[in-house]
Amino acid sequence: MVPTPIQETQAMIAGMAPHLDPEIYVFCSVTNPADAAPLHVQALATFIEAEGQTLILPLSPAAEAGFATDLPMRRITLTVHSALDGVGLTAAVATALAGAGIPCNMVAAYHHDHAFVPASRADEALSILQSRARAAHPPKGPAK
Repeated sequence: MVPTPIQETQAMIAGMAPHLDPEIYVFCSVTNPADAAPLHVQALATFIEAEGQTLILPLSPAAEAGFATDLPMRRITLTVHSALDGVGLTAAVATALAGAGIPCNMVAAYHHDHAFVPASRADEALSILQSRARAAHPPKGPAK
């Protein structure tokens, strides 16, 4: 059973429970979507824009297909089941990482949001997001 999506901002942030994927990915683009067809089975995600089709591919298939691999990324999945109409989770993640000078590319899917960060800073990004989630928990103590 799929949990009920969380919509409240602080609850999403507190429950984000970020998980670092060990795979390395690269963002690739083709101007003719037909050129991407053989890679769809290996793509983590695709998106069609006016300028072409973006594919998020594991490093090895991207390199084998001749794509540039000079910006390797790691995926941090925010494992909270955030509501599609929830407000503030993406902003909290992007703000926390921007404060440390870490770029991120956010991808929202049906159940979870995913932050793609430079592979060289992935462990640091994970630590920052874990700290941000802990900071969102209300203080525990006696009620006043």
